[in-house]
Amino acid sequence: MPLTAESVLVANRAPYQPRQLPAYFNQSAGMSGTMSGPVTAPTGAFEQIARTDQVDTRLPPPLPPSSYKIGVGDVVLLATPKSGSTVEQLTGILAAQSSRQGYTVQDDGSISIPNVGRVMIAGQTVDDAEATLFQKFLDKQIDPTFSLEIAEFHSKRVAVGGDVAAPTVVPITLTPLTLDEALAAAGGARTADTNTAVVRLYRAGKLYQIPLKSLYDGNARIQLAPDDSIFVDSAYQLDKAASYFEEQIKLANFKQVERTSRLQALETEVTLRRAELDEKRQTFNTRLQLESEARDYAYLTGEVAKQSRFPLPYDRKASLADAIYGSGGGLVTAKSDPKHIYVLRGSAEPMEYDSITAWHIDARNAASLLLATRFELHANDVIFVATQPVAHWGNVVNAITPSLIVSSANAAAN
Repeated sequence: MPLTAESVLVANRAPYQPRQLPAYFNQSAGMSGTMSGPVTAPTGAFEQIARTDQVDTRLPPPLPPSSYKIGVGDVVLLATPKSGSTVEQLTGILAAQSSRQGYTVQDDGSISIPNVGRVMIAGQTVDDAEATLFQKFLDKQIDPTFSLEIAEFHSKRVAVGGDVAAPTVVPITLTPLTLDEALAAAGGARTADTNTAVVRLYRAGKLYQIPLKSLYDGNARIQLAPDDSIFVDSAYQLDKAASYFEEQIKLANFKQVERTSRLQALETEVTLRRAELDEKRQTFNTRLQLESEARDYAYLTGEVAKQSRFPLPYDRKASLADAIYGSGGGLVTAKSDPKHIYVLRGSAEPMEYDSITAWHIDARNAASLLLATRFELHANDVIFVATQPVAHWGNVVNAITPSLIVSSANAAAN
């Protein structure tokens, strides 16, 4: 059968399915792992506490004066001259349309500036951070014309809850935050009984309290510290309020530890599954190298660079061109006859067991080689490349020439 565009379709229509790789080559260790359900935290014991008419005042010690220090999560704003500045031209810190750019302080306490690198500014005041950036710009030989300010405050906050209009988290900014300002940010206390209502402040493991009436009368102005917790209620007693806060902290820690434990269990499961998949794949590859696994082959013979068997790939079909120009190494130019290239294929019908179809391709026309890229190989196909007629005479000459040389040498010796 001559190999044409139409006959290629006929040849490819013959039944053949490539061997499939085992299923574990298509599996992912992560998809098999499932995170176990969370463990329910114990119910809090401190929910309803009897009202008391007498409230003791316990004020926290005053905080020493200090400047705001930049922390993780804060957003700093770096401003440079809008046009013609060396910083903008050399570093590309800012876009051409803007002269201000914000940078978020990362977990390691640094900000990353293009062409300058990572600069550690956490724990520094604005003045200290400006000095640090100034030195970094000088080290990079960049004109240090800039100004620095804090655009968003996220690192230092105070939680306000309890009997307030809108429980919230209030950030501490450059201006010191006081207790009455924090309550105002939460919408103020909702209770109408200011005589018995109490504001409790939890700080560094200790509990302080002040009657709400005293706070509203202006008798106490308390500066807040980062991570302070404020709770407004008219029913808690001091000792039970402390127990409530301790209980909430323990419950939060319990949930965190429990979630971490489940994550570790999931990671262990995924690691074991990944190791199992890797072991199966390595075993399969080893069996393949030892030829213990079944595999389909096509065979190359005749005037090819290397007479061999061509392993057909898994999960897809290979072409005639893959076999000739792959492990076959191509045709032997001096001996092969590109006019006669054949693919010999036996019949798939049991009653035609001795029937053979020879698909013939004439590769003298280079355009015909395109058909070789479309012709699909089947298991046990034999690719045969014929020998040029002149090669037969070349073989005869090569066989006779040594005899002639020996005869001439003997005659000369005699």
